Amino acid sequence: MMNAENRRTAMLLIPISLVLIGYVLYPSIETIIESFKSQDAFSFKNYEDFFGSKASANLEALWNSVWISILSVFFSALIGVPLAFIFNRYDFPGRKFFSSVAIMPIVLPSLVGVMAFMFLYGEAGLVPNAIKDLFNLSEVPFSIGGVSGILIVHAYTMYPYFYMTTSSALRNLDPSLEEAAFNLGSNRFKVFWKVTFPLLTPGLVAASLLVFMVSMASFSAPFLLAGGFRVLSLQIYFSKINGDLEMAATQSVILSVVSILFLLFMRWFQERKDYRMASKGIGAHRSEVNNPILKWTMVTIGILSMIILLLPHATLLILSLVPEGAWTWQTYPTAFSLENFKLLFEDPNIWDPVRNSLVMSFIACIGVFVFGIITSYTLVKRKFVGKNLLDILVMIPWALPATVVGMNLILAFNEKSIFSFGSILVGAYWILPLAYFIRFLPLVVRSTNAVLEQMDDSLEEAAKNLGAKWFYTFRRVVIPFILPGVLSGTLLAFVQAVGEFPTSVLLYTLDNRPISIEIMNQLRMFNIGQAAAYGMIQVALISIVIFISDKFLGIKAERSL
Repeated sequence: MMNAENRRTAMLLIPISLVLIGYVLYPSIETIIESFKSQDAFSFKNYEDFFGSKASANLEALWNSVWISILSVFFSALIGVPLAFIFNRYDFPGRKFFSSVAIMPIVLPSLVGVMAFMFLYGEAGLVPNAIKDLFNLSEVPFSIGGVSGILIVHAYTMYPYFYMTTSSALRNLDPSLEEAAFNLGSNRFKVFWKVTFPLLTPGLVAASLLVFMVSMASFSAPFLLAGGFRVLSLQIYFSKINGDLEMAATQSVILSVVSILFLLFMRWFQERKDYRMASKGIGAHRSEVNNPILKWTMVTIGILSMIILLLPHATLLILSLVPEGAWTWQTYPTAFSLENFKLLFEDPNIWDPVRNSLVMSFIACIGVFVFGIITSYTLVKRKFVGKNLLDILVMIPWALPATVVGMNLILAFNEKSIFSFGSILVGAYWILPLAYFIRFLPLVVRSTNAVLEQMDDSLEEAAKNLGAKWFYTFRRVVIPFILPGVLSGTLLAFVQAVGEFPTSVLLYTLDNRPISIEIMNQLRMFNIGQAAAYGMIQVALISIVIFISDKFLGIKAERSL
């Protein structure tokens, strides 16, 4: 006979297990099975075709994906880590403002960011043509595209991961450790290499892992800038639209294996040493820059960096004001108006993608909010057999590239099953909200776990000793305590869902096409202004969510402690 605690644990585990088995494990298994199919028979033919002598395109795409991702990690770290040191270790005029601008690339969804870079630095871009005209050159001096374009876009959009993790680590670093090393005669380089850098390792590993996996899954930059350059995420898309689902499944499995192997390698690298500090000092201290030459040099660099960082946002805004037909063969736009925004709010057909994105993201976020609370509480506060397996299942959708998650759902739900309630979900409206729910659930679970692990079990025990039932305690004690963590994860999931492109491009239909797909469609029709207007809507939505998260959740978090 089970006691009350075990019964409650079982009741929590049943819905969690059903969801994770039905929409994470089952689709992944279906993809693996499909990769071994050849004319409905079990075979290794797809893998032989992938790795065989005739499969140079697939092997080239795999190799390109790996080295592009490694270089993306390198260049993102090269930008993000020094910026974090400058803004967290030194005090100079404008530092606070520059540090706020440093995270601005994060508000640009992947497709929108690539679009802005195309029209800013591409062959027909504003900057190369302005330089050409200014110096009376016969042709543009430079333009981004191909591998260099992909790396530039990746470095710009992904360096905030290094910047934010390094900044957080520096703020938590005990300065007395560095002071002790200086007092023992170490120089600045030795203190950094022997003391500071090891303590930053967990944050750097986390950022490296995130950048590598985002880069491996990158779709927008290769799709718009590659010019024939092959990466595996694009190969999956091309196999899918060509109807070769067996090869698409094989490519998905291989892309997943590479991503997971990198995950395991980085975890091994981090776990080789213990990076915990034995004490906590007075907190990080910023040194004021007194040398006037150095001070104003840093201010000048900050201003130039701010201009470079904000140029894509400004370009997007300028393009959104260009009415249809006002920029075709001309070097620069010839007219500006609010026509594109008026059409957005007046024409129901043009507004539909915005409404679809908002509705589908909202539906997905309701799901991740409720399910994230239950899952996180069960993982942190309950003891049961298989907890590690459950934790792995929760994190699989985040560990897998977005294109793989999309292919998993296609292969699992292109026919009727018990998990689709006897319906075919592929081609239905609900496939995208389901994809967003599965893809971004780990964000809510992880952010909630961080808060729950700080919650003392004695709070629940006190409520129980005072006669409160479990559900009443959960509702009045647990949820208010963890709400900031849950909401921050949910808002982050909403931001990601609004800008999601790789999963959407595999699963969308005409009825549920989101903003990102409509941007792609408008670009294909050379309606640049309308595409940019959609992009500005995405940026505005993401900026509002980030503002709410910073202002209101920060206050709630302080009150809950």
